Amino acid sequence: MKRDKSEMEDDLRTEYDLKSLRVRRLGSGRKGFGSTTVQLEADVAEMFPDADAVNEALRFLIRVIRDNPAVAPTTQANNSNAADD
Repeated sequence: MKRDKSEMEDDLRTEYDLKSLRVRRLGSGRKGFGSTTVQLEADVAEMFPDADAVNEALRFLIRVIRDNPAVAPTTQANNSNAADD
């Protein structure tokens, strides 16, 4: 008996349930799952071996800003940086 081409041969064990997996798309069609990807400048990237190190440094900076409101960046400073891009 000849198999239909649309029918796939499946050697996967029954205990492997892949129905809950999510497909991650690349580019603009990718959905955000609570994370944002940013590109670091080369001089900044040299200081951080991985994403965990970047997150740790940013969390530390957030704590410093929360504990010392006088050092918090102003909205005007943030807008001027955006204009440089």
